[in-house]
Amino acid sequence: MLDYSALQTVEAEFAPLYQGNHPFPHIVIDNLLPETTMARLLAEYPQDQSLPIWNEATHKHKQTGDYVQKDKRNIRDLMGMPPTYRQLIWELNSHYFLDFLTGLTGIANLIPDPKLRGAGIHQIARGGFLKVHADFASHRDFGLDRRLNFLLYLNPNWLPEYGGELELWDQSMQGPPQRVLPILNRCVIFSTTATSYHGHPKPLTCPEGIYRKSLALYYYTNGRPAGEAEPGFVTLWQDVPEAYR
Repeated sequence: MLDYSALQTVEAEFAPLYQGNHPFPHIVIDNLLPETTMARLLAEYPQDQSLPIWNEATHKHKQTGDYVQKDKRNIRDLMGMPPTYRQLIWELNSHYFLDFLTGLTGIANLIPDPKLRGAGIHQIARGGFLKVHADFASHRDFGLDRRLNFLLYLNPNWLPEYGGELELWDQSMQGPPQRVLPILNRCVIFSTTATSYHGHPKPLTCPEGIYRKSLALYYYTNGRPAGEAEPGFVTLWQDVPEAYR
């Protein structure tokens, strides 16, 4: 599923850049997976929206009642996923890929999440969005510290006018953000802290029946550097400045 010799090349090229990227440590990698693997993922994508494996993931803020993620669905049941997705996730959680992530990011002793809490296959429909936020810092079941987000986009022929750019914001939410178009086989990896603000806050304008699709995985450690994030399960939602709405 993965080309490990190619990953060594990616690590050598991008590791010197990762920590220095703004507004927080991250990297954007195009064509991460071999074309044959990506073709299998696209062929097996669960397009049927009536399948029981799909979970509704639209949420409103508990205090304000405003949407924080809208028209979102996900699949986190590994055994319910198509075979290629199960195999790929197994490889992305293997020690081979964890070693790659450590070499790329400098974060040692990474631990995958077998429960895929908050992870798995994600999709958002026309009109949907994900408000800018910093993710929960602790795994609710294992008490581990969340350290890395891995996002792989599954969107063939995605056009800029559809929107859906991943926005990476500075810790003071002043902007302008870094923007990443979610095109096919583009991967974004970034460090998870209390100020790694990200999202795609503008409603999608893609046609009906076209979805912003991705595979999301999160990686943990037992302990983390002081000051990065306080332990807890709360997502820290942020308002975008008026000039960028």
